[in-house]
Amino acid sequence: MTKNISPLPEAGSNCPMVSFVNLISGKWAIPILYRLIVIDEAVRFSELQRAVYPITQKELTRQLRQFEARGLVVRQVFAEVPPRVEYQITTLGEIFAPNAGFTCRMDAGKCR
Repeated sequence: MTKNISPLPEAGSNCPMVSFVNLISGKWAIPILYRLIVIDEAVRFSELQRAVYPITQKELTRQLRQFEARGLVVRQVFAEVPPRVEYQITTLGEIFAPNAGFTCRMDAGKCR
């Protein structure tokens, strides 16, 4: 007996799982989001860089720009000298909060 199986559509922009993974793609994505969730307030770039050590300035900037474009992080620039820029997790970004705690418990001893 043969089953008539229809082909699955190609994974791509219409696949919700692909869209989800693209939101948090990148080597440093999870550590950055985790720190922003744990800090739970606006944080300056240099503070965030120290919290996600040993990330480079270039990589943190790139990842934060992606998060901002995707609506996961909000960037606020203050008209001060020297310039001050702060980042904060958005409501959309907070959807990862329950998973961050779960992941930390699964990997007990490695979370700080």
